[in-house]
Amino acid sequence: MRSVGGSAAARMLVLPVSALLGIIVTRLIIDNYGEASYAQYMLLVGIVTLIPFADLGISASIMNATAAAKDPRTDSHLRGTLISAMRVLAGSATTLVIVALVLTLTGAWSTILGDGLDGRSGEIAAGLCLATLGLAMLVGFGQRILIGLGKNALSIIVGGLQTPLVLLVLFIAISSGWDFGPYVAVVSYASLILTGGISLFLANRRVRPILGQAWRDAWRIFSVRGDRIFDTAWPMLIQMVGLPLAMQSSRLVLSHVSGVEQLATYSLASQMFNPIFAVSVAASMALWPVFAKARSVGKSDVSARSLSLLFAGFALVAVVAMALLSGFLADLASGGRITLPIELVLAFAVLMVLQAAKSPLGMYMTDARGLRFQAYMVMGMLPVTVGLSILLAGTLGATGPVLASIVGVLIFQLTANWIYVSRAEKRQKVAFASSETVE
Repeated sequence: MRSVGGSAAARMLVLPVSALLGIIVTRLIIDNYGEASYAQYMLLVGIVTLIPFADLGISASIMNATAAAKDPRTDSHLRGTLISAMRVLAGSATTLVIVALVLTLTGAWSTILGDGLDGRSGEIAAGLCLATLGLAMLVGFGQRILIGLGKNALSIIVGGLQTPLVLLVLFIAISSGWDFGPYVAVVSYASLILTGGISLFLANRRVRPILGQAWRDAWRIFSVRGDRIFDTAWPMLIQMVGLPLAMQSSRLVLSHVSGVEQLATYSLASQMFNPIFAVSVAASMALWPVFAKARSVGKSDVSARSLSLLFAGFALVAVVAMALLSGFLADLASGGRITLPIELVLAFAVLMVLQAAKSPLGMYMTDARGLRFQAYMVMGMLPVTVGLSILLAGTLGATGPVLASIVGVLIFQLTANWIYVSRAEKRQKVAFASSETVE
């Protein structure tokens, strides 16, 4: 609970600053470059949510290996996992850079991203965003090590540097008179390299010398074998592919079906409510190493279902406050250009509560069996959510994709995971009681 509370506190410490700076960034983009540039900025920033599968799901393996290690500085399984992870990341990063180059040279970005992209400059900006994301992956696993070590709060604080960096570069560009509107999103991706490098440095200080050893052995492809990582990586990969397509494709759907105005409206509402989801994710992420350690000893002192109800309660309080402030914040952020419909605000509020409630359940299900179950549920959720999103976006505009997400999360994540965890916790209690009887 201290770890969860610390992570939530760190996120709540970072979020007000990031949210305030994010509003300033929004206002600066709209006032200096126009609403279309803001819509493109939010569309391009969303690329990272559409392709988080680029690391092929190895984050689960790294966090599980780190959390289970008795001594992370010398653990052979952790070293083998890191060797395999580094090799996968190098190949994936190279692939992303090549794909970014091909899509940009062929002019295919407009076809993929829709009308929210602004001509030729938008094509170049999209290519730069994807290529920069590929480079950021090479240092991004440091955050996973910190989480596995129970230092999630530290990784959150480091990640909080991203928005200030974007604002700094944007302010310099506006002051210098640069036509920087189409390329603001590139800075957001470039900041991932800096924050990732800092996280990797901090992680190395805590597990030294194992990172250096893994780095040297990763190049010895034919003489040094890494450990098996795909038993947890492949179901994690399916989730990382399916969940963003199901939950984060809303901007893409609106860009194709409803146009720039609805895209901008959705983006602003999402920008306001997503910090609530970010707090619940940050707090629940601290549970990953807790549950991983509990599995290694066969007993957990924390009920994932109780935490689910607790998370939902905190989220409910937060969404009520945000709903009451949404009109003022929308006017402040957009200068009165964007008005949020009440039905959109209510839909986002419900979605945030459901997302918070399912987060602790997902953290409990991070062994290979639990990850496989979640992967199967995501495979069922994807066509339902995307299909409903396309159908409802045409008639309900920005509210449509949010309602589709509510249906998907409620059925395929919250309800399904609750049933799974309920049965798993009962099996764990029976197994632990039997072991005590034998002893």
